Amino acid sequence: MLRLAPLLFVTLAANPALAGETPWQDIAPGVKARLISADKLSDGTTLVGLQIDMPASTKTYWRIPGETGIPAEFDFSGSTGLTSPTIDWPYPQIDRSQGYLDYVYYGPVVIPVRFTSGDAGGTIAATITLGVCSDICVPAQAKFTLPVTFAKPDVGQSIRLDQAEAQTPIAWDKPTPAFGAITSTAEGIAIAAPDPSIDPNSLIADVGDPAILFETPQKSPDGNLWTAKLLGGAATTGLEGRGIQLTFMTPSGPYTVDGRIAASSH
Repeated sequence: MLRLAPLLFVTLAANPALAGETPWQDIAPGVKARLISADKLSDGTTLVGLQIDMPASTKTYWRIPGETGIPAEFDFSGSTGLTSPTIDWPYPQIDRSQGYLDYVYYGPVVIPVRFTSGDAGGTIAATITLGVCSDICVPAQAKFTLPVTFAKPDVGQSIRLDQAEAQTPIAWDKPTPAFGAITSTAEGIAIAAPDPSIDPNSLIADVGDPAILFETPQKSPDGNLWTAKLLGGAATTGLEGRGIQLTFMTPSGPYTVDGRIAASSH
């Protein structure tokens, strides 16, 4: 079992921000973070990113942390001139290295955040809490202040953010559905007619409750049906009718599909 260290508070918000980035902050032993920003996009949004520099053996957690992970918290309520923040989570690694199921990022990572922006830009004020784990887990908190003026595009930061966006799952856009019906079973869910390009080992099922986790799907002999048990044998009562988001990897990159769990026909 991972040991939990006391909360580490780091506040360097008074330091002046450089164009397109804040100064690095040390948030845990051997780990530092900063905010970076890009130019305004054609759809009226702009991208800001949390850039985390970690050793390859150190991890932080996806939007669903898993069995032992520490949920990340992003607070942009003090920001001005930029609104409606949406976090674009890159597809994570499914980690079972400690005997638990967690969804993580190892090593350096950029987590983009998309804002609606006016022509004049504004100021991002962010308080971010996230779990950082190596030998122990540290719930680290940092505060950032980043002016966003659009006066001069920062090409280097735009490239970093574009690379992170390329690893962010998008809605399934292929000619045929990714899956057929999703139904409840006595032990979890069944997923019919999966597209053959989808790797079942990459599937993450999310019903909106981080405490409800599913094991890796098992394929039927003909591959036309996947069954995913609830982790730990939790009761399936109440799954019927719930919305579900399936996130997965294909040779073309990561995708998501939104659906609803139907009652079993048996």
